[in-house]
Amino acid sequence: MLLCLKSADYELSCGVHFLLGFHGDWRLLLGLSCPRFICPVFPSMAWTKYQLFLAGLMLITGSINTLSAKWADTFRAPGCHGTPEHAFSHPFVQAVGMFLGEFSCLGVFYLLLCHDRRRPEPSMNPGQSFNPLLFFPPAMCDMLATSTMYVALNMTSASSFQMLRGAVIIFTGLLSVAFLGRRLLVSQWIGILVTILGLVIVGLADFVSGHHDDTHKLSDVITGDLLIIMAQVVVAVQMVLEEKFVYKHDVHPLRAVGTEGFFGFFVLSLLLIPMYFIHVGQFSDNPRQVLEDALDAFCQIGFRPLIMLALLGNTVSIAFFNFAGISVTKEISATTRMVLDSLRTLVIWVVSLALGWEQFHGLQVLGFLVLLVGTALYNGLHRPLLARMPCCAGLAVEEEESSVGERERLLGDGRVQTPDES
Repeated sequence: MLLCLKSADYELSCGVHFLLGFHGDWRLLLGLSCPRFICPVFPSMAWTKYQLFLAGLMLITGSINTLSAKWADTFRAPGCHGTPEHAFSHPFVQAVGMFLGEFSCLGVFYLLLCHDRRRPEPSMNPGQSFNPLLFFPPAMCDMLATSTMYVALNMTSASSFQMLRGAVIIFTGLLSVAFLGRRLLVSQWIGILVTILGLVIVGLADFVSGHHDDTHKLSDVITGDLLIIMAQVVVAVQMVLEEKFVYKHDVHPLRAVGTEGFFGFFVLSLLLIPMYFIHVGQFSDNPRQVLEDALDAFCQIGFRPLIMLALLGNTVSIAFFNFAGISVTKEISATTRMVLDSLRTLVIWVVSLALGWEQFHGLQVLGFLVLLVGTALYNGLHRPLLARMPCCAGLAVEEEESSVGERERLLGDGRVQTPDES
């Protein structure tokens, strides 16, 4: 449900700080100015047309990203050397396309930087110089998580795929406590427990629907769901690595996304070569039963050009989604970004139902709502509501003070020292 950052959705995002318990504007962490305060949940001023455009762009492109990947999985076409028609099952080729979209964010960053420098008074902070290899470990985590999730998307529904990604807050919270020394609030622990309950309900819905689903076998659905949850562990490791080693270097978000995309694109493209020769038996759906048959993918695209449209939709949408998500966090708030990402799950579910890709199940609705509550509790969305209730206003203030104190402690521990201090 959440961004993540790519996560397929994980995409490296400023929202990582929000997932880790940061409840302020990402510019505080990047050393940028915050000219005005906006309430994260109830903005004090109406949205401008530009802000509405950014919110709509994030919601639409984020939904297209998952739906286009699932659309590609629904195609059937002949392969190379006269092989009969078979399903387009090439998760690693799709992951390469996703990283290409992230890589393009690097070009967007330099275009914006050049445009800004032509102004009489440049306002864009390009960030400090850094060693690009800092992004290599997070990029490898991103590559592993994204590839695993694309494998899982072949086995389960698009809506379950998006909902189960909400598991990331569980592992991110636990790892941030273990490795970053973060102290979670009581509401955040409750949010984690509620999220676990929501995941159980969504998994149960998939188990029940698996008995009546002609497109996916029950064993495939269960395996796919487990792979998605396992991938969130890797995403959480990626977020902790970025929080601990990367963000203290004041790197512009688009540059960070593009740099990780660069490593992911070139490393995974090279790995397609050995994958062509690694036999995995029935685990693979391609005719040669190898880990990835890129040549078969290109042959299928030649026979069914619409597959290329689906892949391009995935590549282009991830680039615009990253740009829109970062801009929403900057122009509105990190909470708005989280809410839009939850709405993205709803859009994907409704479109999947409309296209006949899955059937309606009441348990899935319940699971989505429970996951939404868990996410809201973890990210502090309940505080404005508590503040409006006289009996709970003190509790809301106490939680906010604890959150601010924890944030200042972590920012003080993670900041880069000045020459005078060193």
